[in-house]
Amino acid sequence: MNAPVVAVTGMAFEAKIVRGRGVDVVFAARADWLERALSDAIARGCSGIVSFGTAGGLAPELEPGALIVAESVCGPFGELQTDAAWSARIVDAFAGTPVERVARRGKMAGVAAPVTSEADKRSLHSSTGALAVDMESHIAGAIATARGLPFAVCRAVVDPAWRTLPPAATAGLRDDGTTAIGPIVRELLRDPSQLGALLRLASDASDARATLVQARRALEAARALVLD
Repeated sequence: MNAPVVAVTGMAFEAKIVRGRGVDVVFAARADWLERALSDAIARGCSGIVSFGTAGGLAPELEPGALIVAESVCGPFGELQTDAAWSARIVDAFAGTPVERVARRGKMAGVAAPVTSEADKRSLHSSTGALAVDMESHIAGAIATARGLPFAVCRAVVDPAWRTLPPAATAGLRDDGTTAIGPIVRELLRDPSQLGALLRLASDASDARATLVQARRALEAARALVLD
């Protein structure tokens, strides 16, 4: 039996979507926890690493729900190339599905802290040319490169480039990738004017989640997450 592909995500709901036959999953919002979990998963057996989940939009034309299959990831470890053949298989898996219309190839940016403001997104896009940004792909790519493992990225845009996230959006994220409601409620009580932006984000997140679910089904049908 082939060793599984290991999917790397930041949040528990992303892990739930991608988990399946032949796919081991690690997730955490804290970088050192994620690195340790990924190293442990590789030790159990791993044929390749895919960064899967949501991302912040940087390219202004990308709507919520757009899907990025990265050609490379730029970040704290330089520019890391994804596996061209595997990435092409992932894109091919979307042919004839709803994901085909929203899928894009290009560069991802990796960062150590959330990029939440429109100004910071604009600056990062200008300096890197990246289509979107997340906090896990550069970690997954660096470890894959160091271990000589195939690496791919499949990420859906949740907050578009033109939208600034309110503080409540990140208040409830725990280090382990789960979400606590209490801190979000307290942040809204402190500043109720955030509610409108938070509701818009919830709608955007629904679009991103729908894309990820559709993408996962297409990848399963095409066996694009199976590496020989």
